[in-house]
Amino acid sequence: MERPSSASLRRRGRRIPEEEDDQQQASFSEVDNDHPADKSAGIQSFLSDSSDYPLLPPTSSSSSSTINPRPMMSPSSIRKDESRVRKIITRIISGVIMISLFIGIILSGHVYVCALVFVLEILLFRELVTVRYHCNFDRIEQTIPLFRTTQWMWFFVAIFYTYSEFAVEMIKNNTKLHDLLEYAQLAPMLAFSLYTGTFVLTIATMQTGHIRFQLNQLCWTIVVLCLTVGQLKYIMHNIYNGLIWFTLPILLVITNDIMAYFSGITFGRKFIHRQFIELSPNKTWEGFIGGGIFTLIVGFYLSRFLAKFTWMTCATNQFALFPEKLECEVENIFHEATTFFPSQVFDLCPHALIRLLPNVVEICSVGGNTDNVTACVSGAMDQKHHHYELALSIVPIQFHAISLSLFASLVSPFGGFLASAIKRAYGIKDFDSLIPGHGGLMDRFDCQLIMALGTWVHYNTFVKTTTV
Repeated sequence: MERPSSASLRRRGRRIPEEEDDQQQASFSEVDNDHPADKSAGIQSFLSDSSDYPLLPPTSSSSSSTINPRPMMSPSSIRKDESRVRKIITRIISGVIMISLFIGIILSGHVYVCALVFVLEILLFRELVTVRYHCNFDRIEQTIPLFRTTQWMWFFVAIFYTYSEFAVEMIKNNTKLHDLLEYAQLAPMLAFSLYTGTFVLTIATMQTGHIRFQLNQLCWTIVVLCLTVGQLKYIMHNIYNGLIWFTLPILLVITNDIMAYFSGITFGRKFIHRQFIELSPNKTWEGFIGGGIFTLIVGFYLSRFLAKFTWMTCATNQFALFPEKLECEVENIFHEATTFFPSQVFDLCPHALIRLLPNVVEICSVGGNTDNVTACVSGAMDQKHHHYELALSIVPIQFHAISLSLFASLVSPFGGFLASAIKRAYGIKDFDSLIPGHGGLMDRFDCQLIMALGTWVHYNTFVKTTTV
């Protein structure tokens, strides 16, 4: 007994979508490959199951066009959806745990935040250098002596040189630590000694048959040091200049990452079909734009909230293992102030539209004298429109937050694209499996590195002329 074809079913009055017909063919062919008894049972089940394939009487074209039954999901599609849900739940749980740990360390004090940064730098360096190490494991182990040793020696040279400068600055600015000045003066000599020793050992371990390969590995090590230690050189300054300059940028990048993801899955390629960037094909223009808009909004209000706490706004030069309440003269950028929106912007807009905006005041000149201006009074004959005025009650840090939000939205994502390029080049999905649902630390901190450097540049350019 043969299965009724899709053509015969159409003649009986039911239209079957092509993809549904393909599913029927696939499921029927699976029955054919089984035992003959199973095949017979499958045929009878197919013909008797009127709920899946009812033989409908002929209907008019208008009513038949509205019948479009939903295709059945295959077992593989169901498993894929369930796996996606589990992955999202795992990512959410891991994210909540990481945010909780982050808040706990922030509240513990500046020393512990610096310790966190140091541990992260070690793990980030390990993940990045391991990428090439695993690809060339056999060649390295058999022919190149002390390869991993010299890599880690370069790392600690960079760490010591970078943060010894910061430590010396802190000692000079803290009168309680002036007893350590004579030792602090030795830091440059120690850093140079470590550098020369590592340099000599690296050259001494080069093998004549593998010089090009070893130089490539050395260049990769230097690039990784620039990405990690180089971009985080001034992050300690951000911490001690006020924790807000460490916390706010991190939260802005997290916000941009989350909202870009949700904007992408909600609106991705529905308005702009052009590919966003080839390095990361899943990224969309809608996600990039949506993430930026939400980051600006969150940054504007989050900065105002954080400015209420002296723990965030006060700079310090104390190394305290047990945190104490910070008291300081709060800088003006953290105090609420009244500022006026540029009136020239209103000249570019229709008057009817401007009058609809809240808190906008129309200013008029009295008797044609432009030096005598006041708020316009409806019906006053001696008044003539002069300009519009909008007074905003704002905390100046909110303007800085807008700048940092733009950087987090427009520049920082390219750190993630660089990480995607590295993974694509070496054929890996994640840098590590340290964080369930997220991968490695580099998968989560790829955008944070350049953000930390950008924050320090912004602080020294627009907020302070010197750091702590």
